[in-house]
Order: sequence, then C-alpha cells, then structure tokens
Amino acid sequence: MAELRGALIGCGFFAVNQMHGWALAQGAGIVAICDRDPQRLAIVGDQFGISRRYTDAAAMFADGGFDFVDIATTVQSHRALVEMAAAHKVPAICQKPFAPSLADAKAMVAVTNAAGIALMIHENFRWQTPIQAVRKVLDSGAIGTPFWGRFSFRSGFDVFAAQPYLGEAPRFIIEDLGIHTLDIARYILGDVHSLTARTRRINPKIKGEDVATMLLDHDSGATSIVDVSYATRQETEPFPETLIELDGSEGTLRLTQGYALTVTNGDGTVTTDVSPALLPFASRPWHNIQESVLLIQQHWVDALKAGTETSTSGADNLKTFALVEAAYQSAASGQLVEIGTLLA
Repeated sequence: MAELRGALIGCGFFAVNQMHGWALAQGAGIVAICDRDPQRLAIVGDQFGISRRYTDAAAMFADGGFDFVDIATTVQSHRALVEMAAAHKVPAICQKPFAPSLADAKAMVAVTNAAGIALMIHENFRWQTPIQAVRKVLDSGAIGTPFWGRFSFRSGFDVFAAQPYLGEAPRFIIEDLGIHTLDIARYILGDVHSLTARTRRINPKIKGEDVATMLLDHDSGATSIVDVSYATRQETEPFPETLIELDGSEGTLRLTQGYALTVTNGDGTVTTDVSPALLPFASRPWHNIQESVLLIQQHWVDALKAGTETSTSGADNLKTFALVEAAYQSAASGQLVEIGTLLA
C-alpha cells in the first residue's frame, strides 16, 4: 500500500517529537502542518521541510490531500478539531488529555463512530519499551495471576521550565501525568470499577495539585496504587521513569530505576535490562518518551492500513479519562467513586 499522508495540527513543545517520529515511521509521512502562530509554523516547517503550511485548520481540511490528521494542540481545541476531521472523513490522532470533559470525549467518540473513521488518543506511555516488557512478562505467566500492583512516577524535575502553562492550570498532575500512569495501570491489570484519590499542592507557585495518590479496584480482583508527584526530590532523579511493582500468585515483578526488570518466581530471580533505544533525534532522559512516540505512531500506521482498532482508541481511552475524572471527584469529596456511573 502507498505511504499514508498525514497532516499535523499544532507545532508546539511536544509536537517536534511527533514530527521526528513521523520522519522515522515506516509507511507514513507528514505533508502539511497547521498552527495559529506563524513563527512556530515557520520553525517546524523549515526544520522538517514541509511546504504546505496553514494558520487555519478549516482551510487545511478544505484543501485536503492527506489520509489522516495528528492533532497536537492543547485540550480546549480537541473536540472542534476532531469534529472537523469527522466531517471530512479523515482518521484522527488526538493528543491527551482527550477532551476538556468526559462529556466532550464521549461526543468525540460518537461523531467519529458515526463518520466511520478511526480515532486514536496519543497515549504513548503504554508504548514505552519497559512498559511493553512488563506486559510481556505478565502475558507469559511468569508471576501467575497478579493480585496487587503499584505504578509510581515520583520526581522533582522542573517541568514548568519548558511548559510554563502547566503551572497556571487548576488541574495539574492527574490530568497531565497521572492520566498516563492510570492508563498504564489499566493496560497492565485491566479495567477499574472503583477509585479513591487524595491530592496535595506542595509547590506554592502553581495553581493545581502536584501530588496525587490513587487506590484502584480492578475488575480482575487486583488492587493497585497509582502515585504521582512532581514535589519529590531524590538522590538520583528518576524522571521520566514509571516504576512498577506487581505481586502475583506465582511470583513478583519489579521495574526499578534505571530500567531494570526483575522477576522472582519458583525458578529463581532474573533481572533484565529493558532500557529504551536512544533514537537519532532523542536526548536523555527524554529518550524513553521520545521512543514511545515513534512506537505509537507506527502502531497507528499499521492499524490504519490493516483496518484494525488501535490499542488506545477513543473508545478505550474513555475508560482512562473516566479514571481521571473519578480521581478529581474523589479528591474533592473524600469518597470512593464508581467508574461505571461516569461511563454510563
């Protein structure tokens, strides 16, 4: 099949990683870009040799000439852009968080379903090499049936230096980072039926929460803790690693700092290096995230060509987004939240 032609909307901080990823993806490439800021449009266009440049998404869709669109804008514009893609029958990738509200996200899934087009949320964390390695160990049966887990991202990294707008958001760590960690918990241990959360704001210079601890009850019977922090200073900064602990009926699994995956069972203990690749455009410590961008993009291309549903489809990501909403509800009320009530 011929190479798929893509269009990218949004040329901000993270979109550069996506453009690098598309340059390496097999079977697809970006032919048009769009951003309301002419300066950012010029920088990205010049860097990647893209001549078709637009400051208006409607004009780009009207001109057409592409097979899918990658929406890399901030959350407030997601619904309108996905609806625009649906109106033009163009399959769409949408950056996380999915939408400003769960109602908007549900509407976006409905409109793309009605249009008969694919919608994938750019939930790249589950595509990180160490996370995929954890999934493979679990699928192999090496630790039996998991009954407890912990998914932890604790850091003192200054994320506000490159993304100052994060400090202005009334919702911060759960919506920006916890959404990834919650998705990993779902990916590894399955869907969740109830959640309890507690949050704190440690940094006085920001508006939202920068610490969150969540207790998840999975449909499988497993219990997990998802804890995220940008207020945790450690001797060795682990950013941007997600650390995982799993206890199963036949053994245990530990993904520890430095990408070491240790499995202990009746056969003994084995530790494997599951470090991500350092791609040509990547830099440490971001290389883990940067590699996952390419991996999820390749997954999109392969699924689009095969006509199969993506791992992080809009329908799947509704379940992750519901956990985010449940976490904020629980933190505000101090009560357990049933996930089914949000997805109904």
